[in-house]
Amino acid sequence: MEEKKPVKTAISEENLKRLFTYIESIQFGTVTLIIQNGEVVQIEKMEKFKLR
Repeated sequence: MEEKKPVKTAISEENLKRLFTYIESIQFGTVTLIIQNGEVVQIEKMEKFKLR
C-alpha cells in the first residue's frame, strides 16, 4: 500500500486571510497573486479612485 504524501498548500492560512482583507478593502482595482514553484510568494494590491 502506498503512503500518501501530505498535500502542500500554495498559500498559508495567514496570507489567505490577508488576501480576503485586501479584496474586501478596495472598491475599484486589482489584487494579484505572484506564484513561484506552485507557492504564492507575493500579493499585490492596486486600488483605483474615481475622480468625480
